[in-house]
Amino acid sequence: MTTLKQKIIEPGIIVAPGVYDGLTARVAAAAGFDVLYMTGYGTAASHGFPDIGLIGLAEMSANATRIVDATGAQVIADADTGYGDHVNVKRTVREFERAGVSAIHLEDQTWPKKCGHMGEKQVIPCGEMVDKLKAAVDARSTEEFLIIARTDSIAVEGFDAAMERGHAYAEAGADVLFIEAPEEREQLERIPTELSERPHLANIAPRTPLYSTGELEGMGYKIVIHPGLCLSAVLKACEDEAVHLRENGHPSDPANWRDNFERINGFLGMDDYR
Repeated sequence: MTTLKQKIIEPGIIVAPGVYDGLTARVAAAAGFDVLYMTGYGTAASHGFPDIGLIGLAEMSANATRIVDATGAQVIADADTGYGDHVNVKRTVREFERAGVSAIHLEDQTWPKKCGHMGEKQVIPCGEMVDKLKAAVDARSTEEFLIIARTDSIAVEGFDAAMERGHAYAEAGADVLFIEAPEEREQLERIPTELSERPHLANIAPRTPLYSTGELEGMGYKIVIHPGLCLSAVLKACEDEAVHLRENGHPSDPANWRDNFERINGFLGMDDYR
């Protein structure tokens, strides 16, 4: 299997849909995606919580294990702030390596963190994040395991400060840079051009200007993630079905579950256990 590190070197942009459990991971893999993104927002939501630092390393690494086991795909996992200082980050790296993911991203928010597209975020000093990244690079057992450095500082300190952090994080050893929530096309274009020492990840989320995969590739991005893809679709479908059942006394398509029972079993890998 081609590793994520090898894919980054090869031509073309990597598109990773956001998944949050084994089922959504299987759906994305079946659609032909061989790189998946384990969304922290979606993982928190699947536990019934908003993404404001209410779940930690144990829940996140366990979810990563389930997603990897369900598909065997290359997985980029949200590892939040690393769940502590640079010492804690070493354990975080080892737990995600054990989970079998190909990469994690670490962010420079204070704890408890928030989704990068919420307001009222705060960031730690740049030097403190540099120490975390150096610890992460030192802790990994192989260079095939990628460390992605995310900064949320555009919303806190401004664009220029975020770019300065990007240079510092690259120098600290990060393999990929993730400048969160650029506010306009000009910023999106400047990021990979002016921080050319590392590949870049674009996050298609509410505050990021919306451009196609081809446009982002033209700007110089190597990875694009869509964290809310499965969560938004599943939530809407479940809400609609629940309302329909309450109002009508039956699902919108009563035969759907019965007719598709065997197909769903096959999709879930039933034959592997016979």
